[in-house]
Amino acid sequence: MSKYADRWKTVLVDVVDGIAWVTLNRPDKRNAMSPTLNRDMVDVLETLEMDGDAQVLVLTGAGDAWTAGMDLKEYFRETDSGPEILQEKVRREASTWQWRLLRFYSKPTIAMVNGWCFGGAFSPLVACDLAICADEAVFGLSEINWGIPPGNLVSKALADTIGHRAALHLIMTGETFTGTQAAQMGLVNKSVPREELRAEVTKLAQVLLAKNPVVLRAAKHGFKRCRELTWEQNEDYLYAKLDQAQLRDPEKGREQGLKQFLDEKSIKPGLQTYKRDA
Repeated sequence: MSKYADRWKTVLVDVVDGIAWVTLNRPDKRNAMSPTLNRDMVDVLETLEMDGDAQVLVLTGAGDAWTAGMDLKEYFRETDSGPEILQEKVRREASTWQWRLLRFYSKPTIAMVNGWCFGGAFSPLVACDLAICADEAVFGLSEINWGIPPGNLVSKALADTIGHRAALHLIMTGETFTGTQAAQMGLVNKSVPREELRAEVTKLAQVLLAKNPVVLRAAKHGFKRCRELTWEQNEDYLYAKLDQAQLRDPEKGREQGLKQFLDEKSIKPGLQTYKRDA
């Protein structure tokens, strides 16, 4: 039994062999993100960040959906009838996990998109470091069809990931597309048949588990920040991340790698990782 069994109302968590399988668990609602789920996910991410057994995080959904976006009834209709400040609160809770925590999470994150992925789902999808989906998954931005523009950071996520023309087409038409098309447009890294999805994600997670976690964090954070900075700012920032990684790394990965390549001649950088002592 998972050590996190029954801890959260709307999210299941199981940590196995270094991988934290985080499952949005509202299958009857296609895992739509309610205020309760958003609060649960903040706690999930903060808890797993401090769990040494959880080294790679995989985010998926129960049943036939990853997540169908925001719960229209709980997130919109019920907050419309409440005090104005309630809207601010539920928006803040949604943003806290969907991109503030997830985008610069301290551990590698993989979105395992098993089915429906709509609307607000695009924010956490893009915030995850990597993504693999089922060929049969269905993606779409349906907001235009029921009278609102995409909310949260959906438009920003799409513009940064698939580009200007493709993003505007999806936003303005509300057309759906498949997992195979999502891979072709670069929204996900890879698309595979649904029955192969978990095995493919596990294989990717195992590759990440073999890497130095401090250096991996510095590398992914450096890349994400560098898209927002000038060339001059990037030079300073990325060198600072390099120095920070060396200072914080208890494995002394740079020292180990140079020793194994230059002195022992036991590895070939670019073809294999250095042999970690830890």
